[in-house]
Amino acid sequence: MTDQQIRLEIAYALPEKQSLLEVVVEQGATVKDAIIASSIMMRHPEIDLEKNAVGIWNRVCKLDDLPRDLDRIEIYRPLIADPKEARRRRAEKAKTEGRADKVTGGRVNPRRAKSE
Repeated sequence: MTDQQIRLEIAYALPEKQSLLEVVVEQGATVKDAIIASSIMMRHPEIDLEKNAVGIWNRVCKLDDLPRDLDRIEIYRPLIADPKEARRRRAEKAKTEGRADKVTGGRVNPRRAKSE
């Protein structure tokens, strides 16, 4: 490794399989360049850089951002469900089951529920 090169980690994880690869690239290489240089897409052909979000140390970034030496570039999988919609469904279920106040959406006060 020369002074003009940086060392990076490329991470991608599935529930049953994880990959953490080290790659050395020239300083000035983009996130996309580093991902391609790592050959991680050969191990995981489902990765599509047009669809998968990427990040550096848990912070979403763009493919043309410049990583620094010893950064970890992460390739994120698409979400299975919209978190807001999942939360909305859980709240509605809690209301219908009597675990949440139908007006405020908060927890039911057990003392008030008994007196009503």
